[in-house]
Amino acid sequence: MSNLCHHAFFLSALMLCVMLISGGNQALQSALAREGVLTGQLLVATERMRDPRFAETVIYIVEHDGNGAFGLIVNQPHAEGPISALLGKYGLKHDDVLGDITVHYGGPVDSGMAFILHSPEYIIEGTLVVDELIALTSKPEVLRDIGIGKGPRRSLLAFGYSGWGPGQLEGEVRRGDWLMINFDPEIVFGPNPAAKWRHAIDVGGGFI
Repeated sequence: MSNLCHHAFFLSALMLCVMLISGGNQALQSALAREGVLTGQLLVATERMRDPRFAETVIYIVEHDGNGAFGLIVNQPHAEGPISALLGKYGLKHDDVLGDITVHYGGPVDSGMAFILHSPEYIIEGTLVVDELIALTSKPEVLRDIGIGKGPRRSLLAFGYSGWGPGQLEGEVRRGDWLMINFDPEIVFGPNPAAKWRHAIDVGGGFI
């Protein structure tokens, strides 16, 4: 994926009940993780999370296969500022660009890289369509389109990403560090980042 930014920017319900009571929820999550179907899911850090960098985080998993996993934290805004100022760093036309954008911390890997998660009705060259619900673009043109009202309907800009090697994420899921839930656009794109983690925990039925 292309580097968007090299500079800092402004910075049946009964069955389910039985599974939960017996610990089957964790077993189910482990099985899903081993099968490599976490792509498009949300990972929610549980109270068992050992890494302080991921405490109370919600991560959208963009890719997950035998080579590892790649995702973006969606509930840690870092700063907010004019879209035009960011575009100006690349010499891109921005005179007609309006509005501000929030920069999120996407993860501890390659903080100089930026990615925009967005609704999939917007596609340009290089856009990765994850599924029918979400896509990812890493070209600065998407920022200009957002600023002139021609961009995706919903979007989230993140710098850096979260990555796992082969089998690493599966191990963390089995250990109980993460709760897996289905993609929820309000959790990813919703306006209240501070409430996203608790909402995701509630959606997932609480801690495992």
